[in-house]
Amino acid sequence: MPASIVVALVALPLCLGVALASGAPLFSGLISGIVGGIVIGMLSKSPLSVSGPAAGLTVIVLDAIQRLPSYEAFLLAVVLAGCIQLLFSVSRGGILSEFVPSSVITGMLAAIGLILILKQFPHAIGYDADPEGSFSFWQGDGENTFSAIGRVLREQIVWGAAIIAAISLAFLFWWDHAKPKEGPLRFLPGPLVVVVGAVLINALFGMVAPNLQVQPSHLVSVPVAAGLGEFIGLFTTPDFGQISNAAVWSTAVTLAIVASLESLLSVKAIDEIDPKRRTTDKNRELFAQGSGNIVAGLIGGLPVTSVIVRSSANVDANANSQLSTILHGCWLLLSVLLIPAILNLIPLSALAAVLIATGYKLTKPSLFTKRFKQGWTQFVPFVVTVGAILFTDLLEGIVIGLVVGFIFVIGRNFRPAIIFVQDGDSCMIRARRNLYFIHKYELQKELAKVPDNTHVLIDLSATSYVDIDNIDIINAFVRNAQFRNIGVIVRGDVGEQTASKIQAPRKEVVFA
Repeated sequence: MPASIVVALVALPLCLGVALASGAPLFSGLISGIVGGIVIGMLSKSPLSVSGPAAGLTVIVLDAIQRLPSYEAFLLAVVLAGCIQLLFSVSRGGILSEFVPSSVITGMLAAIGLILILKQFPHAIGYDADPEGSFSFWQGDGENTFSAIGRVLREQIVWGAAIIAAISLAFLFWWDHAKPKEGPLRFLPGPLVVVVGAVLINALFGMVAPNLQVQPSHLVSVPVAAGLGEFIGLFTTPDFGQISNAAVWSTAVTLAIVASLESLLSVKAIDEIDPKRRTTDKNRELFAQGSGNIVAGLIGGLPVTSVIVRSSANVDANANSQLSTILHGCWLLLSVLLIPAILNLIPLSALAAVLIATGYKLTKPSLFTKRFKQGWTQFVPFVVTVGAILFTDLLEGIVIGLVVGFIFVIGRNFRPAIIFVQDGDSCMIRARRNLYFIHKYELQKELAKVPDNTHVLIDLSATSYVDIDNIDIINAFVRNAQFRNIGVIVRGDVGEQTASKIQAPRKEVVFA
């Protein structure tokens, strides 16, 4: 439960910020956050991914809302996009995510971390003119990420907000090291303490130092309904009379493709940082995302995707299952329904501190060092992806990172790199040449052919390099082999990649 509360607190301003940046009603962002939590959380098999309105879609959504006859026509496009995503699921489109190299995935995570730090810094010192959900390098006011920070430092610092952010950050980093390993305090989430403490500190400022008190323009701003009837009136339904409008269909196709890509990459990234290294069914994820967009469109919400920031906060808060995702949606619903006035007491600078701390964990210097040690084939796509996302936006940056990643393998042919043979209860899987990320699906397919109650030799002796993605696949197979009564021998020297050897109980596991 604490993890779900933390995620809800992080999601709240982001939902509002994305809606503002998209030119949509503020409540539409909250609707999508609730749907992303409850509906997608119940249908998805991802244990840690959190869905909601996505910053990566803001440009597309803003353009669509301006081009289409009405917001209700846009909602119809969202519903149709969800239906198209269901078709993607049925056609097994989720497999595309397996061809994205880990260097691009970790580059995306590191870039999101840097963007969080840079974009939230102005909010931390009291500048809230730019929406919380804006992650693009170029801003609507003509500034960019770096020039905006310089201008804010020169012209506008709200000292009350800055003090709250500084105290919040200091506590969060201290709590990471000082948090007890045992006892009831081990369940206490630092971000929750920060939010409650920020409200109390701001109230104290109001009593002893009014000039430091953070004003309403720098606080969370949730729409407040006078009653249940007015709350229900905040919801909107699609205009099905626009079903023959070609612009509605083109918007739907665009939303479906981009939202699916962003969701698949986000889920893949969260699987990478899952402490238990669980693997999400990508086709089921497309089904969940499509269903969520249908529901969101029907009741007035923005399109939803799996999103890195909320998902990372979920991992950081030690969530264990999708129950945290579902509950975060429930907390959002109950909060905007029952206590919007209390939510509106939370300083945005405190939430900015939470996001800055989360960003740092995604982009620690050790991550760059680790990729550098893995060689240029891993480091260059990683750094290019980070820089491209930082200086453009999420989707453009990912495309650039993918192009660079493919350049390293474009000269290689696509003939089978792996062979599988079986003789009775003995199997052999042999790599005929070096294995890169593009061979992940082929390796998974051949490993899946190994029957239970057999012995298998995984022969890597013909290789001089096996990338991290394929080593992870082999390690996962070896870990699972003990439960299937499979004896495994892995032969071959692939350098430092074998540092994380697997020793499966009762099974012969040899890294020669």
